[in-house]
Amino acid sequence: IFMLHCDFGTEEVVGRLGKALGLPVLLWGPRDEAPDAEGKRAADTQCGIFASSKALQRYGVPFSYIINCPVESDRFMEGFKKFCMTVSVVKSFKSLRIAQIGSRPRPFLSVIYNEDELLNRFGIEVIPVSVPDIVRRTRDMLNENPASLKDAIDDIRERIDTSFTDEQKLRTAAAMKLVLADLIVSNGCTAAALECWTAFPRTLGITPCFVVAEITGMGIPVACETDVNGAVSSIMLQAAALGRTATFFADLTIRHPENDNAELLWHCGPFPYSLKADDSPARLINAVANWRLKGGSITIARFDALSGEYSLFSGEGRGVEGPYTTGTYVWMEVDHWEKWEEKFIFGPYIHHVAGIHGNYARILHEACKYIPGLKSDTVHSFGASL
Repeated sequence: IFMLHCDFGTEEVVGRLGKALGLPVLLWGPRDEAPDAEGKRAADTQCGIFASSKALQRYGVPFSYIINCPVESDRFMEGFKKFCMTVSVVKSFKSLRIAQIGSRPRPFLSVIYNEDELLNRFGIEVIPVSVPDIVRRTRDMLNENPASLKDAIDDIRERIDTSFTDEQKLRTAAAMKLVLADLIVSNGCTAAALECWTAFPRTLGITPCFVVAEITGMGIPVACETDVNGAVSSIMLQAAALGRTATFFADLTIRHPENDNAELLWHCGPFPYSLKADDSPARLINAVANWRLKGGSITIARFDALSGEYSLFSGEGRGVEGPYTTGTYVWMEVDHWEKWEEKFIFGPYIHHVAGIHGNYARILHEACKYIPGLKSDTVHSFGASL
């Protein structure tokens, strides 16, 4: 709800409407002109905003606001855009369905989640998708060899050097991409969490890292190692960016050998091709992607819980130069790495994070206002206005 003010005296309507609809609320009013030659004022808009904010607080309604400013100003346009991004995050979070593909790897105690709490507290549904069904459908597609499979293989070869992967593994990866994307969408899901260590290497002969990269690049984030909370993190980031760029799902792995404030964001091969740095070769090695991501601004997020208390970490950094490594990766520098490390040591977080290019920590922080039971946990300090 956008509550545009032009004077005072409407605070009761604002408070009752905000309470009745239960939607994110934005307050703003234009900066009034100076009194005329006789000292008369046309309106007292700022006065009205102050009164409305008190009414909303009395009714227990969370709200955002843009500071009193001209409608033609950059401040107004920037604040309005941020509110739209905030609403996008809240809307995506409250309608989230995640496909769970396989159970977690046994050593990964860290990715345990509470399905009952996700459903009852936040309305997040987790939909089991059968690994044997994926395997069967993939094998059927390989045997039938439809035109769509040939098109998928040709598309991969046009973008990526596949000379390090044999033909059968390439065909299998392309077929699994088509099958898995269809199953996720047909189950009404917008994200997935996939067990990648054992099931598919043993049944189809490939690790699905590159498949994850391709599907995530289609706008369907897939978290590795059946990390459902990681999939939630990815969807929130993607919504903050209004779907204009893909996310990537990374491990926090090692510190930069020379830069104390830089960290390696890495995973075996699930980072989307669309995020690749222009000067990085794109190779498919044994059906696993190998490239470096582009630099620029990066936002990191992690939705997680401990003992029933949920929080959302957010922080921003920038891509920097660093040593080559295998898989898909980017080195990220932040203002103060020790603050980040302490958050992940003592907060309810793990080594898995969702990442996206751009600055969206402020949006995630604001969105937590409208999600009861979710606390914002950021390394940054933000002002109260958008």
